[in-house]
Parts: sequence; structure tokens; C-alpha cells
Amino acid sequence: MAAYNGKITAMRDNGSSTDIVVHVNDANMAADIKTKNIHDVSLRLTDGRTISLEQRKKIYATLKDISLYTGYYPEETKEVMKYYYIQQTGNDYFSLSDCSLLTARDFINVLIDFCLKNGVITSEALSTRTDDIDTYLYQCIRRRKCAVCGKDGELHHWDAIGMGHDRRNYDDSKNKKMCLCRVHHTIAHQKGKRAFERDYHVYGIVVKE
Repeated sequence: MAAYNGKITAMRDNGSSTDIVVHVNDANMAADIKTKNIHDVSLRLTDGRTISLEQRKKIYATLKDISLYTGYYPEETKEVMKYYYIQQTGNDYFSLSDCSLLTARDFINVLIDFCLKNGVITSEALSTRTDDIDTYLYQCIRRRKCAVCGKDGELHHWDAIGMGHDRRNYDDSKNKKMCLCRVHHTIAHQKGKRAFERDYHVYGIVVKE
């Protein structure tokens, strides 16, 4: 999947939809659209703001953890993970000195997912490193890792299915869920939803399995 950068040159608000004209300074784009018969696009908007100090701290702390886990030197780890990010997202190469807020957020998401997928031990909970809590909670469900401590987890029904429903046949696709280890699963039942969310800053999300 190719990624292009451009400028919005015109826009029309239709109420329930929006029409935009985007200028892309790349001669190959037209050829790609024609030869591959492309009709659908994925649009990513940036507001011009650059990476924040807090994002930079989260990124370098996570890169340090990955460096210790893999045995690569810190600078090597940074470059390897940048290209891993490019591979995972299809986005362009970037600099951590002046990339956009959205690029920094996407990079943090990729680093956290790498840690969850590979069991990287981090110096602090990944829930405190995320810049996008909903994506983090989805990643924990996907990787079956506890959203609180990062250990192997199991699906916890944040919205209780309730009495009288057959769990084998009940459609819970619209119910909120989260992934928790056995310990935090038990704590969640003991504390209740509101107290658990207040104490651990995580919550259930709707996600189709």
C-alpha cells in the first residue's frame, strides 16, 4: 500500500459528508490509480503540530526497554523500530526531532504492540506509556495481555452478560470487554467497574472478536 503526502486545496461541507480536493506532488500517484483501478482511499489528517516532550519521553523509554530485550544498542534499536513502523503502517520515514504529533502517536502504538506481541519486559506499565488508550486496550485484547500489568491475560466482560443468558449462544459483540490476567480479573470483580477504572485507568471497549 503506497502512502502519499499532499495539501487540501478545497473543501465543501455537505452536512452529513465532506468533499475535498487534495493536491499531491507525486507523478506516480496518477499512474497507480489508473493501473490498479483504485477507487477507495484512507485519509489521515495532520494539524501541523510536532511531537511533544511527553511523547518523546515515552518513545525513548520504550526503545530503551526494547534495546535491553533484544540486545541491540539504543541507536540501532531506534532505527530498526522505525523501519518496523514503516513496514507495519506503510508510512514514510521520519525524524523524532520534528515529526508530527500523529506520527509520534502511531509510532508509540507500534512500539507498544511490539512489546505486547514479543513479551518485552518494560520498566513501567505500558498503560502509562500509551498515547492512545483505546488502541492500547484493543492491542491487549488482540495479544491476550493484561491491560494493567502486561502478563498473559484472558477476556473479561466489562459489561456483564447477565442472568438468564446462555453464554454459548449469546451475541456479546456489542458488549464492552478488556483483557486481564487472573489476578486483575479477580480484582475487577471485587472492586466493581467504577473503582477498577479509577484505580487502574483502564476500561472496557467494544470490539468484535
